[in-house]
Amino acid sequence: MRMTSLLRLLCTVFLLVLPLSASAQATVPDYAAWQSVAQRAEIAVENGRASSSALEALRMQVVDWREQFLEAQSANETRIATLNSQIASLGTPAEGVEEAPDIAERRAELTIQLQRLRAPILTAEEAYSRADGVIKEIDSLIRERQTDALLSAGPSPLNPVHWAPALEALARSSSALAHEVSQAFKSDAQRSSAGRALPEIIILALVGVVLLLRGRRWAYSIVGFLSRHTQRGAPVWRFVASLLQIFLPFVGLIALVEAAIETGLLGLRGTLLLDDVPWYGLILLSFRWLAGQLFPRNDDEEAILHVEDNHAREARWYIAAGAVILVTALVFNVLATYDAWSDATRAVIGFPILIVTGVVLSRLGRILSDGLIDSSSEEETPLYRLRISRLLGRALLLVAIAGPIIGALGYGNASARLMFATVATLAVFGLVLVLQSFIGHLYAFLVRKGDSEEDGLIPILMGFVLLLGSVPVLALIWGARAADITEVWTRFQEGFAIGDSRISPVDFLTFAVIFSAGYMLTRLLQSAMRTSILPRTKIDTGGRNAIVSGIGYIGIFLAAVIAISSAGIDLSNIALVAGALSVGIGFGLQNIVSNFVSGIILLIERPIAEGDWIEVGGKMGYVRGISVRSTRIETFDRTDVIVPNADLVSGMVTNWTRGKTVGRVIVPVGVAYGNDTRKVENILLGIAREHPMVLLNPAPSIVFQGFGADSLDFEIRAILRDVNYVLSVKSDMNHEIAKRFAEEGVEIPFQQRDIWIRNPEALSSGGSDVSEDGETSDQSTIEKPAT
Repeated sequence: MRMTSLLRLLCTVFLLVLPLSASAQATVPDYAAWQSVAQRAEIAVENGRASSSALEALRMQVVDWREQFLEAQSANETRIATLNSQIASLGTPAEGVEEAPDIAERRAELTIQLQRLRAPILTAEEAYSRADGVIKEIDSLIRERQTDALLSAGPSPLNPVHWAPALEALARSSSALAHEVSQAFKSDAQRSSAGRALPEIIILALVGVVLLLRGRRWAYSIVGFLSRHTQRGAPVWRFVASLLQIFLPFVGLIALVEAAIETGLLGLRGTLLLDDVPWYGLILLSFRWLAGQLFPRNDDEEAILHVEDNHAREARWYIAAGAVILVTALVFNVLATYDAWSDATRAVIGFPILIVTGVVLSRLGRILSDGLIDSSSEEETPLYRLRISRLLGRALLLVAIAGPIIGALGYGNASARLMFATVATLAVFGLVLVLQSFIGHLYAFLVRKGDSEEDGLIPILMGFVLLLGSVPVLALIWGARAADITEVWTRFQEGFAIGDSRISPVDFLTFAVIFSAGYMLTRLLQSAMRTSILPRTKIDTGGRNAIVSGIGYIGIFLAAVIAISSAGIDLSNIALVAGALSVGIGFGLQNIVSNFVSGIILLIERPIAEGDWIEVGGKMGYVRGISVRSTRIETFDRTDVIVPNADLVSGMVTNWTRGKTVGRVIVPVGVAYGNDTRKVENILLGIAREHPMVLLNPAPSIVFQGFGADSLDFEIRAILRDVNYVLSVKSDMNHEIAKRFAEEGVEIPFQQRDIWIRNPEALSSGGSDVSEDGETSDQSTIEKPAT
């Protein structure tokens, strides 16, 4: 089996769908049998007399046929692609020019072969369209029936006429249950059978009783032990241990139910009810566990929804009450179905349950909308779960009022669906919050970091995936059929068509798996080259970085090409669309493309490398990284400057340390007029030669630059061993110059100005005060000629 077929098979299993055949030739469907099934389905839909269960069974058959037709459409793909390539290679006949006979004959032969191979595909496409239409008609008919049943008005439970018959029906069901149990006890055969199974019954009963009575206490003990003795990952271990609060009592309940059934003394109704008791118990245990997770009893456990202590106790109680109400409704539904209660009886018996459910929902809604505490650090932006919880609380208040009113008007089915679906939705919402919190704790535990990682990107993304996974569950709760979910999944799996190509999620997953594998291999190769191979060569650091980056670009490109080819994505069919998009994208991304190409040029030519001291655009600093789009420069102020690569390629760049660290330092020095210039020159030359960073070959030099306005200007020009220390060398030389000039009596000048006041008598006549030293307190014309 080829690699591509294996990958497709694994990806399909991962997507929870039936694996497609990996054979080279697809199985040809039996179109005669399909014709019979299709006619039967179309007649059933047209008449509309078949039951919903019969229509569902018929729909499943049609779905199986549709999958066969979809698979048959991919028959002879390789051969058809080859024939199309052969015909295209023959070229297009020119208008008015007769084609060569051998070319025309060959074209006709290939066209006949292509038509023969495409005939089964066209037949499969027609059958697929017919099957898809039949499925849509069946779904439409079933939805209409569900809508009619949900919105149909029945007897009002407030009508006193229906109360007595309803109570009588409930009494008959109860008495029938008791009668069956008493008859079973009176039967000698039943008692004899129970006696033979007595050892097994006793063992199961003992195990069940022990687990029911002690299971939750053992679970609490384990949770308490882990809370006291675990420091790292304590929330994770507490969560795992808390699941025992469900598992141990559930196993005990199963054991008790099996023991009771083994006796054979319960009758038909008792056995029917007892079969579902483990699941009723699971509902009760799960709701109670969920209440403890959302509103923990112990102060040392982190609460997911923060409320006051009295509200937490009340919330736990009402959540458990909601589970009891749900189980009660399920038990009454079993009795109503078995004893065929009338619609009036169902409405009267179910209405008190709706009232109690409304009370529970109203109290929980009040707690969620008004009782939650904002524990976020930023008061302006509360946690998202706080907002959602308050919104859900307001919705619960609305349902708690609307549900009983709808039921009182006679719409019992709509009321029951609304209220019990709301209870189930509330449970799903709480479970999602608990699992999101657990995922955050688990991630922080696995990466060995603190609680700050619980709200990191990866836990949030995983929580979002969890939220998406709850959507199908919520759809089923609110009345969607399992067939509706599978139909959406089928449509999703089929993918979408672009031209003659069809791209499915399996193709995307195949692409993602292969590309991810290629990407990881590329990173591993880069790491090996960077740490093991290249350090043993004589290549400089810049060359090593260029090689590693080049390997990364080539590896990612090859991984993308191989992934596209393995996924079977034909890019030629979308070339026109991609070409049209590339024009618009090219105008918008031309700067990015220019920087990308410039980055490749920098890696190949290597005019700069990491660690170089460069100056570009008036910014000076060290190159710390060269990426695809830009280069990061760290200035001497320890700030990062991001320079587009295009500026480094097209602009003027000064590289102070390219290939070497030797560089020149220039130290300007000014001395006062009247000093011996040769003496100053000798002093400065000695200072330059004595510095350890100054090279003696070429020897340092002293330049007498000229006569300045205030000083005689000299310069020390020297070549340093490492130009990176130019500032330190300047500082050292200036210190030494100040010291030696003081010792040798060389004067360092500073700027001086003489101020002449023209017409001082005018200042005196103007009434201004003139001090003895010539200073005035009035505004005057002041000239400052240079001395």
